[in-house]
Amino acid sequence: MYLIRRGWRVANRRDTRTVATLVAEIGRDYEESGRGPTRTFFNGGTLPGEHGLVFMEWTDDRIESPYRAGNVLPEDPRGLNGRIRELTTDTWIEFYEVLTPDKAVDLEG
Repeated sequence: MYLIRRGWRVANRRDTRTVATLVAEIGRDYEESGRGPTRTFFNGGTLPGEHGLVFMEWTDDRIESPYRAGNVLPEDPRGLNGRIRELTTDTWIEFYEVLTPDKAVDLEG
């Protein structure tokens, strides 16, 4: 199992909650198209740490190319992706392998 995290750097910290809301809407669109649950989180400046960041994460059994045959991407009739691009300066994606009991090292042996 893998944890996939997409991140965005917001151009103006005051827009962080707006970007988080747009990202959460996109997450719901993906869930409706068959992806598992997503979680959106952000730091708009009220917490310690780096400000103006938004993340959406989800888990999946495998990592696959978005360009693969048969992949169905949700439509974006509301233009959410374009609105996010207008409010952000950078985006990236991170991949992590989730430690499940069958992957864990036997510390007794």
